[in-house]
Formats: sequence, C-alpha cells, structure tokens
Amino acid sequence: MGRYTDSKCKFCRREGLKLFLKGDRCFTDKCAYERRPYPPGIHGQSRNKFTEYGIQLREKQKVKRIYGLEEKQFRLFFDRASRVKGVTGENLLSMLERRLDNVIFKLGFASSRQQARQVIKHAHFMINGRKANIPSQMVRKGDEITVNESSRTLPVIQQALEVIGRKEIPRWLSVNPAEFKAVVNELPVRTDVQLDVEERLIVELYSK
Repeated sequence: MGRYTDSKCKFCRREGLKLFLKGDRCFTDKCAYERRPYPPGIHGQSRNKFTEYGIQLREKQKVKRIYGLEEKQFRLFFDRASRVKGVTGENLLSMLERRLDNVIFKLGFASSRQQARQVIKHAHFMINGRKANIPSQMVRKGDEITVNESSRTLPVIQQALEVIGRKEIPRWLSVNPAEFKAVVNELPVRTDVQLDVEERLIVELYSK
C-alpha cells in the first residue's frame, strides 16, 4: 500500500477547508490552512475553475482524506455501501463513521484519526471484552468499547481523558471516562455526520 509522507496540511489547502488531520495543531495559529487558505503549488492562488468531473473528484478526495483512506480502501467501502439497501452515499458515510479509528477519535481517546489508528494497532482497546487491533473494523449497535486495563496509565490515554469532558460526543455514542468505557447506542445516520460534503457527487463519480 502506498504511504503519503508529505505534509498533511496540504490536504486541507487543496480541499479548501480544515480537515483536522493534525490534532491540536489545527486549533492553533500554526495551522497552515489559516495562514495560506489556497491550494498548494505555484499556481495555487489562480486555480478557481473546475469541470463537473473535477468537482466530483474533489469531493471524493475530501472524504477520503478526512477518514485517512487509500483509494483502494475507499473504493471497497463504496462497493459495500452500494450493495446495502438504502441511499448509497448515506450508507457510505455511515460505514466510514463506524470505523473503529473514527469512533475512537470521536470519543476523544485520540486527538486525530491517525493517532487513533496507532493506539488501536497497539491493542490498547477492546470491543465486548475482545482485543481490537484493526482500525478499519466497523462497530455495531450495542458494542462496548473499553481501554485495556494495562493501557489506562499511558500518557496518550491520560491526556485524552483531560479533554473528553470538553468534547462534544456524537449522540449515537456515549462514554464513561471514569470507567474507561464507551457504548455504541445506535448506528449513525446522515444527520449524525457533521461534515460539509455532498456524497451524491461521489456516487455520480463512481457511476460514470
């Protein structure tokens, strides 16, 4: 799998909005998008016209980068969403929201989805009492997510607990910081996905 090693701040500048890929840095005056809110490159400030295909592509790239996926991973999620009953675009966003790395980020146990993937891969979390070390695993209604007892004193977890109380937790999730536990109350629907995206453009792109 290819691995992007350049500055992630370029993603925000390319898509024209903050994607919050760098955790706390995105809320400081060091944020590259705040300082240079235009696409990267020598012609960045003059690029302001897109074809229909270009608009659809940018929307797909935006969502893909928000969730930190490679093209092949994103396409697999889209194909899965298209086979499920309902609106394909809404199914896609719901599935992406249910990824374990996104859930850990939404709960406040990590400052970014990238950091969430790291703590998951190091097996610091369990789902229903079983080790969970696959970031792409999708949670289900009723799942109980807990921090491993041996991981509760780790600095990254302790730092997360300090901000969880100030973080707005999605209504479909609930968290009990004192018990290092969270519960998936229900599956997310489109109104729960607080992203400025038009998923229909992604469907149109892949339908060509």
